Amino acid sequence: MLQLPFRDRAEAGRLLGARLAESSFPKDAIVLGLPRGGVPVASEVAQTLGLPLDVIVVRKLGVPWQPELAMGAIASGGVLVLDQSLIRMEGISQEDVEAVAAREEQEAERREQLYREGRPALELQNRTVILVDDGLATGSTMRAAVKCVKGLHPSAVIVAVPVASRQASEYLRHVADECVCMAVHEPFGSVGEWYRDFRQTSDAEVRDLLRRPTC
Repeated sequence: MLQLPFRDRAEAGRLLGARLAESSFPKDAIVLGLPRGGVPVASEVAQTLGLPLDVIVVRKLGVPWQPELAMGAIASGGVLVLDQSLIRMEGISQEDVEAVAAREEQEAERREQLYREGRPALELQNRTVILVDDGLATGSTMRAAVKCVKGLHPSAVIVAVPVASRQASEYLRHVADECVCMAVHEPFGSVGEWYRDFRQTSDAEVRDLLRRPTC
């Protein structure tokens, strides 16, 4: 029986990897972590499955006066996902949306260069892609990641997370080929509530994990 909260992201990743190992994946499948917090989880998943690990840089667009609340997200290649109902409900202006998106796009480009360390862009055509994060609250960042990856013509996109809100998991089941989530809760709160150790993952940790052999 699953015991919550998880000790840390590494434990969550090992448990998620074991769950995914119950299925079989093509030899050319790849695990993509959403930086920063999703990469420690994805690293353990990749280790368990014996698959290569990479990242897909996605940035949450936070409400200007409540940055933890996502009004959307951006991903590599100019992909933009907006929660229009939340934007209307909060009375967020188009100017505010554009300002936040421009700022986060700059940060996404910085991280893309930092994490990739000269490696070429992702080659995902006709491959099974497993997208991993440490959890889904609104699901905005994962929605942007799915949209970005689907534009690269994979054979399948699988979303895999340790924990998610019911609303986010149900939505992702419709946009991805499969959504694997070990625990779905409502009400949900924040992802950090489901971990005893939810300290911030650093850029250096992400780079170290991406250098570690997984297959």
